[in-house]
Amino acid sequence: MADNPAEDITPIDNEEIEETPGYKAPAQKSVQEIQQLDADDESLVKYKQQLLAGAGEVLDEGGENVVVKQLAIKVEGRDDIKVDLTGDISKLKDKPIVIKEGASYRVEISFRVQREIVAGLKYFQVISRKGIKVDKNAFMVGSYGPKTEVQCYKTPVDQAPSGMISRGHYAVKSKFTDDDKNIFLEWEWSFDIKKDWM
Repeated sequence: MADNPAEDITPIDNEEIEETPGYKAPAQKSVQEIQQLDADDESLVKYKQQLLAGAGEVLDEGGENVVVKQLAIKVEGRDDIKVDLTGDISKLKDKPIVIKEGASYRVEISFRVQREIVAGLKYFQVISRKGIKVDKNAFMVGSYGPKTEVQCYKTPVDQAPSGMISRGHYAVKSKFTDDDKNIFLEWEWSFDIKKDWM
């Protein structure tokens, strides 16, 4: 198993990522600093208590503050297609997921925040076919406090293309990052659009 399987991945170009014009990420603060801020604002105190619930006893696995655990393709009425992102991810692009043409599906990312609040988590993906970019998406996941439990983000429902011309192999480059441009995981995977699920 490689020490850092993500090193071999061609990064998603920053030009491909559309940032919100005029948005500036807030300065990084520790959990303790955040708890002490705005102590006189009752609504902010309640929000911070909710965000930091159980943060004092969080399991720390080491490594990045955000540990990306799994990608799942969710289709109503079918078992989830799950991809483990904790091991050697360098071979994922060689094991395509089969998606039936025209099927409605969602991508679910499971992750854990270990030590500090993470602001503005984002999930990016660029989809290519035969070396030509056919789609790109940037999803705002949100801000999360540290928790021992795994947390999940589901993309909006998407529909697989249909028709004979759309069937075939698609390559995906994905990235999980935050407002400070920390890259928690970058990986490549693939899917095949077929006439049926087999």
